Amino acid sequence: MYPFIRFVKEMVRYRNAPALGVCDTHVSHHRCWPWDLDPWMELNNGRTLTLYDLGRIPMAMRTGLIDVLRAQGWGITVAGNSTRYRRRVRAFQRFELRSRCIGWDHRFLYTEQGMWIGDECANHILMRSAITSTSGIVPPAQVMRAMGLPEESPALPDWVQAWISADAARVWPPVL
Repeated sequence: MYPFIRFVKEMVRYRNAPALGVCDTHVSHHRCWPWDLDPWMELNNGRTLTLYDLGRIPMAMRTGLIDVLRAQGWGITVAGNSTRYRRRVRAFQRFELRSRCIGWDHRFLYTEQGMWIGDECANHILMRSAITSTSGIVPPAQVMRAMGLPEESPALPDWVQAWISADAARVWPPVL
């Protein structure tokens, strides 16, 4: 089940937080609860993806994106991701969630997020999101214009561009 109570708590907690620049980092703190666990008593990999919402959506609120989405009648959807799992997150363990937009291209916004336990990154995700309207995908330059920001993206890091290229070469639909 989606963690609606935790989601509402995060949105209320950060509703009056200082605004962030579109590529600034949002930091929040969380705990791995028993209902987040897999049979090996560590954070379930699927739940990890859900918990990333608890950082990404408040980040979007603090940058002003949520207000623009509402005003324009637009939505946002995940269009792809790549996740690295490196350290276990155990029951009741506290972790810090860091979220930031890296940049955008002609179709997608790119966000990176990491769950940190002390100085160690437990897992990291690169996420591609699309802003949508009834007409389809809204170009990020149009979104930035609606936010009153420059349309030009910061340069995407080489590792992000490599992922974009690799994903573009992937066969779709898959042949199973």
